[in-house]
Parts: sequence; structure tokens; C-alpha cells
Amino acid sequence: MSAPRDQMELTEEAIRKQYAAAAAMLAGFDHAPRLAKAVAPVAAEADRSPGVGARPRFRSTTPGLVTQPSAKAEGVRLVDRVMAVGEDDPIVAPVEASVLQALRRALAIALAVGEQISGVSGLTELKKANLEGRLPPDRKTEFSELLTAEALAVLSVFGNAAAFLLAPQAGAETVEVGAVDEVLTDNAPLALHGALWELDQKIAVFGTDDPKLVATVLAYAEQLMARVKARGATAARIQAFTGANYRVEADDFPISGFEPARKARGTTLTMAFKKPEEVVGNHIAKYQAMRLSKMLMAYDFDRKLNPFAELGGFIFTFMGDGKPGTGKTTLIQMMAGLIDGYCKIAGYPFRYQNLSIDNVDSYQGKSGQNAKAFVTSVMDPSVIGFGTVDDIDQVAGKRGERGSSAGQQEITAVLMEAFAGANTVVRGNCTFGMFSNYPENVDDALRQRAGARFLVDGPQTREDYIDILALLLGKNHAIPLGEHDLYAAQEIRRAVAESFESHGQPKEEGLKTVWAAVEGKLGPLDTLAKLGAYLKAIQEADGRFTGRAVKNITDAVKVRAMDFELPDEWMEKPELFLFRSYDEKAGMITELRRPITVEMVVQEINRYADSEFRYADKSDEVAIEGAVRDMRRMEEAKRRYLEGKG
Repeated sequence: MSAPRDQMELTEEAIRKQYAAAAAMLAGFDHAPRLAKAVAPVAAEADRSPGVGARPRFRSTTPGLVTQPSAKAEGVRLVDRVMAVGEDDPIVAPVEASVLQALRRALAIALAVGEQISGVSGLTELKKANLEGRLPPDRKTEFSELLTAEALAVLSVFGNAAAFLLAPQAGAETVEVGAVDEVLTDNAPLALHGALWELDQKIAVFGTDDPKLVATVLAYAEQLMARVKARGATAARIQAFTGANYRVEADDFPISGFEPARKARGTTLTMAFKKPEEVVGNHIAKYQAMRLSKMLMAYDFDRKLNPFAELGGFIFTFMGDGKPGTGKTTLIQMMAGLIDGYCKIAGYPFRYQNLSIDNVDSYQGKSGQNAKAFVTSVMDPSVIGFGTVDDIDQVAGKRGERGSSAGQQEITAVLMEAFAGANTVVRGNCTFGMFSNYPENVDDALRQRAGARFLVDGPQTREDYIDILALLLGKNHAIPLGEHDLYAAQEIRRAVAESFESHGQPKEEGLKTVWAAVEGKLGPLDTLAKLGAYLKAIQEADGRFTGRAVKNITDAVKVRAMDFELPDEWMEKPELFLFRSYDEKAGMITELRRPITVEMVVQEINRYADSEFRYADKSDEVAIEGAVRDMRRMEEAKRRYLEGKG
């Protein structure tokens, strides 16, 4: 996304001129709430002798002293509130200092923008006339509307700047602060007083330690922006704010009306990334993961939509399954590393989240809340998101199965609704990957919500095993390679083409029987009617093969139609593609799109149906083996019982 051409520089001088006013607000002011209800006591200033510095972290142990506040009942001291977070310590913690610095800077930027808007709209002159008692009666309505517009603009910029400046401090901690109510629009100073009062209340309730302090401020800022944006949609005389674009050079902070700055909270990844050449085998899975990583980067932050999601071919959910040790974790590390690298080049925020067995909680409803927070975080339209559910057969339980806990079934319900529910909106800014060694143990309906299937089968050929041996041994040896072209077998296009061609015929025995019967009756499957008959025959053999399965197959075919590599140069030089307008990106993608062929459709039907038959066979076999074991135990128990009785 390129910078708007009419972007104006908000000078550092104009911002720093507001520092004194911003600091004074943070130090303390009186405010009587009008729309919100107080839920926490005000921060009282500790008694001290004149000339002695404040010790905001001091908490009296004298009984009754804490009930004798020296401040007014409605006094707001945000500095004291922030510095009182955490354990008693006379030294200000770095996190708390960062929060206060960010809040002061955000307030100063907001006040500077308000001053700019006031000058452009003519509000400055009206304020002067009103103070001097010479405001014409016929301009009182205009005056009131301009004051409201300025207040909304200042509130929006304050929330936007606070979230932007605190983004580097964000961690994994999340806080639900609830609705923002104290949104006052009489004038800009009162509006900021109301916002700071409510922020003070939120910190008092939720900011119990440093991580929660940052999370609370960020959550409040986001809620404030959303509330103000909704108010601003119907506000009069707001054009002076929405029609201009500002930029704070020192912070690389853009201001474009009520839209949040693109550089939102991301996740600082600490995992060990893997390069594509370090993933041996798994050719189709690796290829699709690499393409999906680039597809995500086509997301347009202005339109809040990805051209691939509109044109078809975007993979919103996928499932990777394979035996233990075949490379599922390595695939995650590779894909996360690719997306992280692309996002760093483009300056996009990247958020990676994993839903693990640790999120299954014994408290009723908590597991569902954890899953909802996971989904919401990844689907945030202001970031590029990648969510994974490793060992999903353990995290999400089968509905109606006795072995599944209530927490596991809560997670299943949340994921089903998120991945293909009535309110699911696929913007193309994120993707979810589910991984399992035992996909047959995943709830059928949840598994079928995986739009793409990645068979993670690991190294297969002699060349694959030579490559992985050389890779894992490293270079601390002098063993000759021998007659082998190192990593040539991992040439992705050749390997992928061979893998797709192999699905021209089914692989699972059950599906082979269906294929032979249909082909023997109808001949080559070269028309839509014959392909439909094949799908019906599969459904008769496996009742779980429903319309959702057909949708997943057609989605996979559309992905194949987008079977082209976005040039690496487009990722390395964002201005060539990433920063283009949505329509330009859509046009460039359309030019590269391939026509759909009958071979593609047959291959994808077989690929999907093979996976379903494989899951069914495994599931049935596991159930049979379990029943046999139970019978043997009962026979042995009966034998021992009779021996003891005799």
C-alpha cells in the first residue's frame, strides 16, 4: 500500500509544543463521569512533606490510612495509576515508563492534529469569537458541530497513536476490557479527559501486572477507535479530518481519518525458522505452503480484502496429516518464516498464534474462550495472520465421544463456527492450519472444514533420504557425497508435477473399487456429467462425502488455476506489487491465472477422496483393533475366573 499523495507532514515542533499539556493531563485532573459508571477507586496521592518527591509505589500498612485520600473524589492521576502497577518498587519499571511515554506522545499528536483541523475548518476563529462574546447566533450550530468533529478526531488519533506506539511492547497477553462508554464530544479537552478517566478505570481493574498493563492500554485503544469511528460515520463537518492525511515522520506513523494505522500489533516470533530447501519430501505440502505464504501478502489493507479471496484460489483452512516424524512441525516453521520475512520487507504486521493442548481448561467455558481469543487474534483485519492447531486430534474432541472432555468439545464448536459458520468472512489476510498424526480421530465435520489437504508423508525416495542425511549431518565431517546430485530431487516444480500426476488414479483400495466401477460403466471421466456420477458413487461408498467435500474439491481446483508463482521480486520490492492498489493487484493476478482442465478436477477429486477413505479405513481399523482387545481381555478374565472358582 503506497502512501497517499496528499499526505501532509505533522511537524515535530507542532507535536512537542503540546507536550506540556499532555503531561499535565497525565499528572492529574478532575473529571465527573457522565456516560460511564466508575468501577474502581481514584488513585489517591500519598501524603508527603513539601519538597519531598512523590513515591507513587508506596502503599501504607497503617490501618485506616488508606481510607483517608488527600485527592478530590473525582481526581484522575494516570501517572500514579500506571506507576502503581505490580510489586512495590521505588524505581519505575521500563514497561511502565514506555506506557507513559507512549500516552504522552499519543496525547501530544492528538492535540496537534486537533489544532491543525481547527485552523483548516475555521473553528479557531469561532472559538475566539465565542470567548469574546461576539459569536453570531446563526453560527452557533456550526460552532457546536465543529467542536464535535474536533473532539472525535482528537479521540481517534489518541487511540490510534497509543496502539501504534505501544505495538512493540505487546506480548502474548490479551485482555477483554469491555465496551468504551465515556465518549464525550462537547470539545477536545473534555473528550480527552473522559478517555483518560475511563482508561484509568480499566487499568485499575485489569492492569494487575506489566504484561496486563500493556494489554489493557492496547485493548482500550482499539475499543476507543472502533467506538469513535462509528460515531464519526454520521458526524457533521468531519471532512476536515477525514479528507486529510497526516504523517509523523519520527514515528513513521500515518494518520488517515478514522482508519487504524496499518502497523498494528504483531507477534515477535522466537521459533527456529526453516528454509524451503530444509524441508525434504512433502512436495505438494511444501509447494502449497510456499504459494499460500505469498498469497497472503496480496491482502489490501485499505479494501480489507485479498484479490485471491475474491477471484478464488485462496486457502483459508488446511489440514496436514502424516505419521510422527514426517515433518509437520518443520512445515509450520518454514511457512511462518516465509510470511515473517515477507512482512518485514513490506512493513506489514504479522501475527502467529498456536492453539495447543494447554488451552484446554477444566473450567466450564474457559476452553471455548481460549479458542475464541485465538481465532479473533489471527483474523484481525489489521494484520497478516497465521494460526496453527498442532495435534488437533488432542485439542479438539469428537462430538458425542465419551473420551472427549467438555473443554475439547467447546474448542471443536468454536473452530467449526469460525472456519465455516454463518458469520465467517474470508478476507484473505489470514490462514489456519490444522496438523495431526491421527486425523481419523478428528471430528468429521471439523475435518471437512479444512479446504485443502496436505499429506505430510516425509522423505520417500532414495534421493530424499540422501538429502535429509546430508542436511542433518551438517558440514562438520569429510564423508564424500558419492554419486548424487544434492537437493536436485527437491526441485519443487518437477516434484510437484509428478505428485499431482500420481493422483490421476486413486490410491486407496476402497476408492479404486469405486473408480473402476464408474470408469468401466462410463468410460474416461472427461465431462462434468461423468465427474458428477463419480462423485455420487463416492458418496454411496462413504456417506460422509457430502456437498462440503465437493466445495473443498472445487476450491482446490481453483487453487490449481492459480498455480503460478508470484515472482520473488514482487516480495523483495513491495512497490512492484504489494503497494499497488487493490484493482491493480487483482488485474496482475488475473493475467497469470490458468484455465481449469479436466485433469485438474480428476486429480483433486482423487486427492481429497483418497484422504477421506484413508481416514475412514484408519478409524475403522482402530475401532476393530480396540474391540478385539476388549474381547481378548474378557476371554482371559473369564478363563481366570473359572480357574479360581474350580
